[in-house]
Amino acid sequence: MKEVEIAVIGLGYVGLPLARLFATKYKVVGFDINQQRVTELMAGKDSTLELESAALNEVLVKNATNEKGLYCSTNIADIKSCNYYIITMPTPVDKNNTPVLTHLLAASKTVASVLKKGDIVIYESTVYPGATEEDCIPVLEKESGLVFNKDFFAGYSPERINPGDKVNTIDKILKITSGSTPTIAKKVDTLYASVVTAGTYLASSIKVAEAAKVIENSQRDINIAFVNELAKIFNLMDINIHEVLAAAGTKWNFLPFKPGLVGGHCIGVDPYYLAHKAKEFGYHPEIILAGRRVNDSMGAFVAAEVAKLMIKKGVEVKDAEVLVLGITFKEDCSDVRNTKVVDVVNELFDFGTNVTIYDPCADPIQVQKEYNLVSQRSLPNKKYDAIVLTVAHAEFKNLDLKKLKKEKSVVYDVKNFWNPKDVNKSL
Repeated sequence: MKEVEIAVIGLGYVGLPLARLFATKYKVVGFDINQQRVTELMAGKDSTLELESAALNEVLVKNATNEKGLYCSTNIADIKSCNYYIITMPTPVDKNNTPVLTHLLAASKTVASVLKKGDIVIYESTVYPGATEEDCIPVLEKESGLVFNKDFFAGYSPERINPGDKVNTIDKILKITSGSTPTIAKKVDTLYASVVTAGTYLASSIKVAEAAKVIENSQRDINIAFVNELAKIFNLMDINIHEVLAAAGTKWNFLPFKPGLVGGHCIGVDPYYLAHKAKEFGYHPEIILAGRRVNDSMGAFVAAEVAKLMIKKGVEVKDAEVLVLGITFKEDCSDVRNTKVVDVVNELFDFGTNVTIYDPCADPIQVQKEYNLVSQRSLPNKKYDAIVLTVAHAEFKNLDLKKLKKEKSVVYDVKNFWNPKDVNKSL
């Protein structure tokens, strides 16, 4: 029997930690079309901050012929000998919130060019139920000339990585697995079980595994939307939502969700994948899309609240200097994909304010490229008319607000992160 050789396609927030984990036991080639990304990884550096240099260097090898370890490459020839291909490409939505499978299908085409008899292709990207077998497999068959479930096989094991989380790492999160036949399903499950200490859950089919992943984030999205709506209601009643949640949370079965900006590549996107597929079957999902509308409205709500507070304190909104703390989609993470902080910033611009974005975790070049916004990694030495904390980076915890505030400055805490005594209002 041929030894396990794994190719991980895509070395981003999902692919890199996965490749490193497998490389502790198997020969792994990490493939990415971004030469700059591959170069930095082979130098032992990860700009996404998901892996410490020590953890990365521990598994790196100098070429693709080693028996065990991780070699990163942009050369398709380096993955030809692999027998497991794990695809970890992003699955975003377009401006109309329609699923975009472009990256996934392109990666499938790449894998198909080296696919051999007996190989197994495993998808980790979040998709709607049916995408693996109905959208991706046909590409593999067409481009390779091989027959599905005869010459090659497939699996699906949805990623559950929590970007920026150094406690709940990939090996400590139970992994759902599945395969295109019962025998392949067991092989896929065994492969992941060999490195994931938290264990695995073998789903009955690929579609069940796909559906399980997409509802995980849809459920969170709906729960957060409910709390966001409560925040808007209690704001009108002048009741502190966090005090209400603390009181309600004394009941054993109350779910501890908090209000906030819901962005990122998962929670803010995945519900649209499920809704898209539901519509194909003639069903218009009401609760799922209502939750999305509520959560997508929170950026404008926050900006309006800040403007109202400024007016109440006698601060001229037009041309006011506003400091926005954080531009990533979550705390202590460099990922800016689908960040809803952008909605806050753009609304503040519409009010005529001058916005300064400070985020020590975000790459200014990436922010400029994605959103045409200027983000700074060092805090400017000046005072502001309003300070808006949008991301709870640990580095922000002990900021000296007195040095940043003017006499009538407004401090708004979206994350309820600071001491309530130091802020004018929290979301």
